[in-house]
Amino acid sequence: MLEALICPVTHAVLRYDADAQELISPSAGLAYPIRDGIPIMLVDEARELD
Repeated sequence: MLEALICPVTHAVLRYDADAQELISPSAGLAYPIRDGIPIMLVDEARELD
């Protein structure tokens, strides 16, 4: 299922970080959280990457 998800900002492929439970969009510089197994694909909920 995760392979079908793309970044809502850049439409690029996301990378799964199992340790942090996040989907990473390097092109947008954002990390989308996964809560209770559900990816939260809202820009307002994403954290900015360093």
